[in-house]
Amino acid sequence: MNYTQLSQAIQDYTENTETTFVNNIPTFVRQTEERIYRSVMIPELRKNVTGALTSGNKYLARPSDFLSVFSLAVIDGTGEYQYLIDKDVNFMREAYPSPSVTGVPKYYAQFDGDIASTSYGNFILGPTPDAAYQVELHYYYDPASIVDTGTSWLGENAETVLLYGCLIEAYTFMKGDDDLAAKYTERYQGALANLGLIDVRSKRDDYRDGQIRTNT
Repeated sequence: MNYTQLSQAIQDYTENTETTFVNNIPTFVRQTEERIYRSVMIPELRKNVTGALTSGNKYLARPSDFLSVFSLAVIDGTGEYQYLIDKDVNFMREAYPSPSVTGVPKYYAQFDGDIASTSYGNFILGPTPDAAYQVELHYYYDPASIVDTGTSWLGENAETVLLYGCLIEAYTFMKGDDDLAAKYTERYQGALANLGLIDVRSKRDDYRDGQIRTNT
């Protein structure tokens, strides 16, 4: 389902083609995508990026589409990965009060977040890097909306949860019938639960762990 098809389906299900309603469909869709992406973590929304630390600089910039960390590793000169331990900023300040204490970083913390469009936030590392080490960040990211791209992973692989999520937003806007809104919510929740199983299965191997059993 592409965006044109999704927009048309929303209008067909709600039987609403009023101009203000149609103009707000992009908002319905973006709100639904945000709700889905904050509810489940599917493997297709993970990224790996590499970068380089700066010697003497204890901060590492986050990617622009960053949502949360899976892992952060320093790669030393021999190619060996050393996975950093997640701490809070208070620990970092107490353990490494002076930036002049340098070495191979062992810990990291979320230092700050997005600041409008001027900064996408930073990690703070401890100890301060003593060389320009390569790093690898495995993270959960915020994909572009189907509104902007025309197609998306959700539209192609999880159109039920996307559609019914949008219908919930549309009926909220319309102040629609409570019974029908409840049915849309039930369909959305069922589709969301099925989508969540993708994340469960991605952490399993049926050959070794056995198949997932569900109640029917």
